[in-house]
Formats: sequence, structure tokens, C-alpha cells
Amino acid sequence: MRFLLHVSLPVEKFNRAVLDGTAGAKMARILEDTKPEAAYFCAEGGKRGGYLVVNVANAADMPRLAEPWFLQFDATVEFLPTMVPEDLQKAGLEELGKKWR
Repeated sequence: MRFLLHVSLPVEKFNRAVLDGTAGAKMARILEDTKPEAAYFCAEGGKRGGYLVVNVANAADMPRLAEPWFLQFDATVEFLPTMVPEDLQKAGLEELGKKWR
């Protein structure tokens, strides 16, 4: 199942990694292991962060995807289930609308 993996990086810990020159290598290692379908990085709420599109085959995959962020950066991680338009078309919205009128 496709999820957005939202990562929020604490300013202080990430600043230290940038200043000691390890931020890029740590991020590259995590992304290489995670193999996201897509990755977008941004500032949100005054913190660095990002959104990764990842496939979660079962709940046991979640620690493999989250732990590197926790361990390397003390990050906050959220998993947001998502759909592409084709998934939404298969959802049966018309039938649900009829059922819940």
C-alpha cells in the first residue's frame, strides 16, 4: 500500500549534522535503503522535513522505514495512507453514496 512518509527534522540535531558534514551522507544512506517512489524536501512549521512516497507491504515494514530517521536525526515520522486516481476510481464512491444517503 502506498503511503506518504512525513519526516520532520529537529533543527538542532540536523544543524549539527550539517555543520559536521554528515547530513548529506546520512540522508543518502536512508534514501538508498528506503528506495522511495518519490521524495520531496521542504521547510514546514520552521523545521526541515520531507515527504517520501513509499510502499508498505505490511505493518512490519514501518519500523524499517521510520527507524533510520529516528536514530540518525531524532525525527518525527508520520505514515499517511494515500491513493492515486486509479485507486480512488476503484473505491466505489457511487455505491457508498447510495448506501449512505
